[in-house]
Amino acid sequence: MSEIEIHAVRFDSPVAQALIRAALADLGQRYGGSGDETPIDASEFVPPAGAFLVAHLGGEPVGCGGWRSHGDDGETAELKRMYTSPAARGRGVARAVLAAVEESARDAGRKRIILECGDRQPEAIAMYTAGGYERIPNFGYYRDEPGCLSFGRPL
Repeated sequence: MSEIEIHAVRFDSPVAQALIRAALADLGQRYGGSGDETPIDASEFVPPAGAFLVAHLGGEPVGCGGWRSHGDDGETAELKRMYTSPAARGRGVARAVLAAVEESARDAGRKRIILECGDRQPEAIAMYTAGGYERIPNFGYYRDEPGCLSFGRPL
């Protein structure tokens, strides 16, 4: 098995945008529409306020995830755009990206990480709960939507 390599990239880079389009298509299949209408600005993922990471297997981009600052206290990171391509699933990519995102947020001084997820993503929910994430009150763009699940954990 090839080793997973993870690198920080610009959110608006071509490789990141290709993976994000795939992520949104996946979400669109699960939930309908464009997949996610949450307002996002690429500048939110520029250090030290955030970061965006891409995972490669065998030199090919196969996954991504990032974090952006949440709230005014400078202590909370919000996980965004976690995705693994179908061909790379089950190979530890998502867990590796999640760990790298958490490390990046921790290195930037964040003490907590939170995320929004939908109830039609059982594999993501299982990964987050196995990683120590616990349900928190809903927040964000989809907080009042049926099926919205929010999670968080200390870093």
